[in-house]
Amino acid sequence: MTTAIALGLLVGVLFFLPLVIPIPSLADTVPPEDLADPDSQFATLSNVRVHHKHSGTGEPGFVLLHGFGASTFSWREVLPTFAAWGSTVAFDRPGFGLTERPLAWKGPNPYAPEAQVAFTVGLMDRLGIERAILVGHSAGGGIALLTALTYPDRVAALVLVAPATGGSGPIPSWLRPLLATPQARRLGPLLVRRIRTRGPDILSQSWHDPSLLTPEVIVGYEKALRAQDWDRALWEVTLAARPAEVASRLGWISVPTLVVTGDDDQIIPAERSREIAARIPGAELVVLASCGHLPHEERPAEFLDAVQLFLSRHGFIRPPQVGADTP
Repeated sequence: MTTAIALGLLVGVLFFLPLVIPIPSLADTVPPEDLADPDSQFATLSNVRVHHKHSGTGEPGFVLLHGFGASTFSWREVLPTFAAWGSTVAFDRPGFGLTERPLAWKGPNPYAPEAQVAFTVGLMDRLGIERAILVGHSAGGGIALLTALTYPDRVAALVLVAPATGGSGPIPSWLRPLLATPQARRLGPLLVRRIRTRGPDILSQSWHDPSLLTPEVIVGYEKALRAQDWDRALWEVTLAARPAEVASRLGWISVPTLVVTGDDDQIIPAERSREIAARIPGAELVVLASCGHLPHEERPAEFLDAVQLFLSRHGFIRPPQVGADTP
């Protein structure tokens, strides 16, 4: 009887304590739009204010999809060149950057992979881009692939940069129901707040040469951590990051595809990118030397050279002129 009582008390404590324990609020956050850059734009899609940057005109159209923990900021080195090639938009996927972070919603979960696809196509519709070349980095590469599989008529080509395509993410499937409980949803934001202190270390791991990681770059990445409800939304992203089920369908991709990886990628090893390229019919692979997980940031010139050659080979842009600078 004593053991049963003790067990009952323990269960009661574990059940109720997370619901009453004080959660300190983040006092230094502001509405995302207060952090906007001069070239920031916002569009309401599915009742969510989506932050994006759009420049360039004409065809081909490009949509740039950032990875986990990143934002439009991560495309800063290459966006002007894409815009010189055609109408280009980079947007912050829900849970990141300066896009609104809803904490309650009716209908589809805005943080789920399928919703990310809907935001991609919805923004294309808003900007008049009928077919786009999707450029996706890491988790954004998985969304690019899922978009091509879901809306093949809207995707002209794929540029996958160290793409993440499979697995269940950092959370085992058996643990997800527990983490979706009210108790875990209340305490989860406390766990993700650790990214404030661990962020620079994670960024450093993403670069082959961490000395290139300037204070300005760190500030650019940390900007999103000043957006209202960033911690609670990032927990929702974590819960929603179930497999996008693209790994088993790579053979269905029928558009020209370029896979770019760094030879020293410590986040998604280059060998994984090689495997993905081998499973996509006709895909081309470029491995950049002395480069980590962020080719478009660490080796932007080499990255753009590879993309330019790929695009010109497939007739999307004019071939580069010998001796001419990349536009």
